[in-house]
Amino acid sequence: MVSFRVAPLSPLYTSLVRTFFTVIVALFLAAAGRAQKAISFPTSDGGVVSADSYGAGERGVVLAHGGRFNKGSWEKQAQALAGAGFRVLAIDFRGYGQSRGPGESAPMSAPLHLDVLAAVRYLRKTGAKTVAVVGASMGGGAAGDASILSEPGTIDRMVFLGASPNGPAEKLKAPSLFIVARDDANADGLRLPGIRAQYEKAPEPKELIILDGSAHAQFLFQTDQGERVMHEILRFLSRKFSAPASAGGK
Repeated sequence: MVSFRVAPLSPLYTSLVRTFFTVIVALFLAAAGRAQKAISFPTSDGGVVSADSYGAGERGVVLAHGGRFNKGSWEKQAQALAGAGFRVLAIDFRGYGQSRGPGESAPMSAPLHLDVLAAVRYLRKTGAKTVAVVGASMGGGAAGDASILSEPGTIDRMVFLGASPNGPAEKLKAPSLFIVARDDANADGLRLPGIRAQYEKAPEPKELIILDGSAHAQFLFQTDQGERVMHEILRFLSRKFSAPASAGGK
């Protein structure tokens, strides 16, 4: 009869196995934290906003899309923000996807700032201690109006991509970053002069970054400057404003 004796595992081997499984579990939990979840919440005028939620934590970010985009267009940027420790809501404005509300048949003239404020309230009610808003084109105008019409402290940071507030920029209530391509234009001409004029009126702290090229708003992410745009957004959202930001283009 042949007998077998199983040698005990060495302490080093046991330690390596434990480390391996610890790393796997950590990666799984990190991925789960960044996983996309579909949610919805009401607006103050009886509408409903559909959104994709990413990440977790006490620092919230609302992503407000441009007229040719929707909430799904932010997926790559939302994942990057979630990976940096932010809790992100990429919203569909009323008239897009499953979002509904007064004026939905003509979103460009609808009260889209109410959709932004609904997302900000949702994040606040579910644990966010700070909330920033990144708005592109149409979404930037809505985000700016949300800041102007809200109570101080409602929105903590603003990022405008190829955009500026529809209302008076001097009434913005949060530090603001404006990013625009130098040759970005529409049927009325270059966007930079109007954006610069609003930037000049905005209160400190504020920053204006002027990029080369003509890509508009979210289309910037599809250019070779996309990584820089994301880097500047992350830098600005993580910055501590102990003193007024320096002004001027970069």
